[in-house]
Amino acid sequence: MISQRSRYALRALLFLAREGGRSFPVAEIARCQSIPRKFLEQILLELKREGIVDSRRGKAGGYVLQRPADTITFGEVLRLLDGPIAPLPCLSRIAYQRCEDCADEGACEIRRVFARVANSARDILDRTTIADAGAGANGRGPLDLLDLSSTSKATEGA
Repeated sequence: MISQRSRYALRALLFLAREGGRSFPVAEIARCQSIPRKFLEQILLELKREGIVDSRRGKAGGYVLQRPADTITFGEVLRLLDGPIAPLPCLSRIAYQRCEDCADEGACEIRRVFARVANSARDILDRTTIADAGAGANGRGPLDLLDLSSTSKATEGA
């Protein structure tokens, strides 16, 4: 599950991408996306430090994407704000920790199953850009190619 912080960041980035290079004040992004303004300010400052967005001063000032939307992936944003994308600590590529209750990682059936889950999730998140997701909002985009019908049935009781 991703944090509310990451969801807000992705929504703000999608908004900026749709607006095609125009800059927007924090207050307007917050209003249009129903995001608490103070929280969004903190998120955008972090995205600015990482070179994802830029801020402009003056009458036409505000935030704008610093990089093209097709170079910003969901995976990059999630790792920046939430940390590793791994369902188990022993599967993290950047914050590996051995599971305390695991005697043998090589023989761990749970780890094997969740490794497949993590690899699939990483693959999708690292290949899906802000531009891809924005294209999906305007018709058939790359995300529409995923067959989510089988997963929705499996998670209905979750």
